[in-house]
Amino acid sequence: MARVSIIALATAVAALLAVAPGEVRAQKWYEKAVKKVEGRFTPAEAKPGQTVTFTLTVELNDGYHTYPLFQPDKKAENMVNMLKFPAADKLIFVGKPEDPKDFGTKEEPDLGIKELRYNIGTAVYTRKAVVSPKATAGETTVKTTLGLSVCDKNNCFPAKNVPVEAAFKVLDGPAVPVEKAYADEVAKALGEK
Repeated sequence: MARVSIIALATAVAALLAVAPGEVRAQKWYEKAVKKVEGRFTPAEAKPGQTVTFTLTVELNDGYHTYPLFQPDKKAENMVNMLKFPAADKLIFVGKPEDPKDFGTKEEPDLGIKELRYNIGTAVYTRKAVVSPKATAGETTVKTTLGLSVCDKNNCFPAKNVPVEAAFKVLDGPAVPVEKAYADEVAKALGEK
Protein backbone atom coordinates (compact mmCIF):
# COMPACT_ATOMS: atom_id res chain seq x y z
CA MET A 1 0.00 0.00 0.00
CA ALA A 2 2.86 2.39 0.82
CA ARG A 3 4.25 1.69 -2.65
CA VAL A 4 0.95 2.77 -4.29
CA SER A 5 0.99 6.03 -2.30
CA ILE A 6 4.55 6.77 -3.36
CA ILE A 7 3.69 6.09 -7.01
CA ALA A 8 0.58 8.30 -6.73
CA LEU A 9 2.63 11.04 -5.10
CA ALA A 10 5.36 10.78 -7.75
CA THR A 11 2.72 10.96 -10.51
CA ALA A 12 1.13 14.05 -8.91
CA VAL A 13 4.51 15.79 -8.58
CA ALA A 14 5.37 14.97 -12.20
CA ALA A 15 2.02 16.39 -13.32
CA LEU A 16 2.63 19.61 -11.37
CA LEU A 17 6.10 19.97 -12.84
CA ALA A 18 4.72 19.45 -16.32
CA VAL A 19 2.09 22.20 -15.81
CA ALA A 20 4.33 24.75 -14.09
CA PRO A 21 6.45 25.72 -17.15
CA GLY A 22 3.27 26.37 -19.16
CA GLU A 23 1.87 28.56 -16.41
CA VAL A 24 5.11 30.51 -16.30
CA ARG A 25 4.91 31.02 -20.09
CA ALA A 26 1.27 32.08 -19.80
CA GLN A 27 2.23 34.80 -17.32
CA LYS A 28 4.85 36.15 -19.74
CA TRP A 29 2.20 37.47 -22.16
CA TYR A 30 2.61 41.02 -20.85
CA GLU A 31 6.31 41.15 -21.72
CA LYS A 32 5.61 39.79 -25.22
CA ALA A 33 2.55 41.91 -25.98
CA VAL A 34 3.22 45.31 -24.43
CA LYS A 35 5.92 47.73 -25.58
CA LYS A 36 5.00 50.54 -23.21
CA VAL A 37 2.37 51.87 -20.82
CA GLU A 38 2.88 55.52 -19.95
CA GLY A 39 0.93 58.27 -18.20
CA ARG A 40 1.48 62.03 -18.44
CA PHE A 41 -0.25 65.33 -17.84
CA THR A 42 -0.60 68.15 -20.35
CA PRO A 43 0.42 70.69 -19.33
CA ALA A 44 2.76 69.07 -16.81
CA GLU A 45 2.43 72.07 -14.50
CA ALA A 46 -0.47 74.38 -13.72
CA LYS A 47 -1.93 76.71 -11.11
CA PRO A 48 -4.60 75.67 -8.63
CA GLY A 49 -8.01 75.71 -10.34
CA GLN A 50 -6.65 75.04 -13.84
CA THR A 51 -7.74 72.08 -15.95
CA VAL A 52 -5.15 69.65 -17.32
CA THR A 53 -5.41 66.45 -19.36
CA PHE A 54 -4.20 63.07 -18.19
CA THR A 55 -3.10 60.88 -21.10
CA LEU A 56 -2.51 57.15 -20.80
CA THR A 57 -0.72 55.58 -23.75
CA VAL A 58 -0.56 51.82 -24.32
CA GLU A 59 1.77 50.59 -27.07
CA LEU A 60 1.38 46.98 -28.19
CA ASN A 61 3.60 44.79 -30.31
CA ASP A 62 2.35 43.45 -33.65
CA GLY A 63 -0.16 40.64 -33.39
CA TYR A 64 -1.84 41.85 -30.19
CA HIS A 65 -4.90 43.98 -29.51
CA THR A 66 -6.57 45.57 -26.51
CA TYR A 67 -9.91 47.18 -25.80
CA PRO A 68 -11.51 50.53 -24.99
CA LEU A 69 -12.87 51.46 -21.55
CA PHE A 70 -16.43 51.34 -22.87
CA GLN A 71 -18.11 49.11 -25.46
CA PRO A 72 -21.28 50.29 -27.27
CA ASP A 73 -22.64 46.73 -27.50
CA LYS A 74 -23.91 45.52 -24.10
CA LYS A 75 -22.91 41.94 -24.95
CA ALA A 76 -19.28 43.10 -25.18
CA GLU A 77 -19.30 45.02 -21.88
CA ASN A 78 -16.73 42.64 -20.33
CA MET A 79 -14.26 43.17 -23.16
CA VAL A 80 -12.85 46.40 -21.80
CA ASN A 81 -9.88 47.87 -19.99
CA MET A 82 -10.43 49.52 -16.62
CA LEU A 83 -8.81 52.64 -15.24
CA LYS A 84 -8.81 53.29 -11.51
CA PHE A 85 -8.13 56.89 -10.55
CA PRO A 86 -6.98 58.11 -7.12
CA ALA A 87 -9.18 60.03 -4.71
CA ALA A 88 -9.11 63.82 -4.91
CA ASP A 89 -5.85 65.30 -3.71
CA LYS A 90 -3.71 67.87 -5.52
CA LEU A 91 -5.51 66.81 -8.69
CA ILE A 92 -9.21 66.07 -8.98
CA PHE A 93 -10.22 63.85 -11.90
CA VAL A 94 -13.40 65.12 -13.55
CA GLY A 95 -15.70 64.08 -16.34
CA LYS A 96 -15.66 60.69 -17.95
CA PRO A 97 -12.49 59.06 -19.33
CA GLU A 98 -12.28 59.05 -23.13
CA ASP A 99 -11.42 56.07 -25.27
CA PRO A 100 -8.95 56.07 -28.17
CA LYS A 101 -10.35 57.83 -31.22
CA ASP A 102 -8.91 55.25 -33.62
CA PHE A 103 -10.29 51.74 -33.23
CA GLY A 104 -11.27 48.72 -35.23
CA THR A 105 -14.60 46.93 -35.07
CA LYS A 106 -15.64 43.39 -35.71
CA GLU A 107 -18.64 41.20 -35.24
CA GLU A 108 -18.56 38.14 -32.96
CA PRO A 109 -21.71 36.24 -34.01
CA ASP A 110 -20.99 33.28 -31.72
CA LEU A 111 -21.18 35.66 -28.74
CA GLY A 112 -24.10 37.68 -30.11
CA ILE A 113 -21.88 40.77 -30.43
CA LYS A 114 -22.67 43.01 -33.40
CA GLU A 115 -19.92 45.58 -32.72
CA LEU A 116 -16.79 44.76 -30.74
CA ARG A 117 -14.33 47.64 -30.59
CA TYR A 118 -10.62 46.92 -30.25
CA ASN A 119 -7.28 48.71 -30.56
CA ILE A 120 -4.04 47.62 -32.19
CA GLY A 121 -0.69 49.40 -32.12
CA THR A 122 -1.04 52.46 -29.90
CA ALA A 123 -4.13 53.18 -27.81
CA VAL A 124 -4.49 56.59 -26.13
CA TYR A 125 -6.97 57.15 -23.28
CA THR A 126 -7.57 60.59 -21.75
CA ARG A 127 -9.34 62.21 -18.81
CA LYS A 128 -9.53 65.76 -17.55
CA ALA A 129 -8.29 66.74 -14.10
CA VAL A 130 -8.54 70.01 -12.19
CA VAL A 131 -5.71 71.17 -9.96
CA SER A 132 -7.35 71.46 -6.56
CA PRO A 133 -7.95 75.11 -5.67
CA LYS A 134 -6.57 74.14 -2.23
CA ALA A 135 -3.39 72.51 -3.57
CA THR A 136 -0.07 73.78 -2.31
CA ALA A 137 2.74 74.44 -4.76
CA GLY A 138 5.17 71.65 -5.49
CA GLU A 139 5.88 68.42 -7.32
CA THR A 140 3.63 65.40 -6.98
CA THR A 141 3.24 61.95 -8.49
CA VAL A 142 -0.23 60.75 -9.38
CA LYS A 143 -0.77 56.99 -9.30
CA THR A 144 -3.46 55.27 -11.37
CA THR A 145 -4.04 51.61 -12.14
CA LEU A 146 -4.85 50.20 -15.56
CA GLY A 147 -6.66 46.86 -15.66
CA LEU A 148 -5.24 45.85 -19.04
CA SER A 149 -6.86 43.19 -21.22
CA VAL A 150 -4.85 41.93 -24.19
CA CYS A 151 -5.51 39.26 -26.81
CA ASP A 152 -3.71 37.79 -29.78
CA LYS A 153 -5.45 36.09 -32.71
CA ASN A 154 -5.93 32.87 -30.72
CA ASN A 155 -6.11 33.79 -27.03
CA CYS A 156 -7.20 36.43 -24.56
CA PHE A 157 -4.91 36.61 -21.56
CA PRO A 158 -5.93 37.19 -17.93
CA ALA A 159 -6.25 40.93 -17.27
CA LYS A 160 -3.24 42.49 -15.56
CA ASN A 161 -3.30 45.45 -13.18
CA VAL A 162 -0.59 47.81 -14.38
CA PRO A 163 0.43 50.66 -12.05
CA VAL A 164 0.87 53.94 -13.93
CA GLU A 165 2.55 57.01 -12.46
CA ALA A 166 2.60 60.52 -13.87
CA ALA A 167 4.56 63.47 -12.52
CA PHE A 168 2.88 66.84 -12.06
CA LYS A 169 3.84 70.23 -10.61
CA VAL A 170 1.44 72.61 -8.91
CA LEU A 171 2.58 76.15 -9.65
CA ASP A 172 2.72 78.83 -7.00
CA GLY A 173 0.18 81.60 -7.03
CA PRO A 174 -3.45 82.25 -6.27
CA ALA A 175 -6.09 79.80 -7.52
CA VAL A 176 -7.79 80.62 -10.80
CA PRO A 177 -11.54 80.01 -11.23
CA VAL A 178 -12.43 76.39 -12.01
CA GLU A 179 -14.01 75.86 -15.45
CA LYS A 180 -17.78 76.01 -15.16
CA ALA A 181 -18.16 72.50 -16.65
CA TYR A 182 -16.23 71.01 -13.72
CA ALA A 183 -17.12 73.39 -10.87
CA ASP A 184 -19.76 71.11 -9.29
CA GLU A 185 -17.53 68.02 -9.42
CA VAL A 186 -14.63 69.91 -7.84
CA ALA A 187 -16.85 71.41 -5.12
CA LYS A 188 -18.22 67.94 -4.32
CA ALA A 189 -14.71 66.43 -4.20
CA LEU A 190 -13.67 69.17 -1.78
CA GLY A 191 -16.72 68.53 0.42
CA GLU A 192 -18.28 71.88 -0.43
CA LYS A 193 -21.52 70.41 -1.84
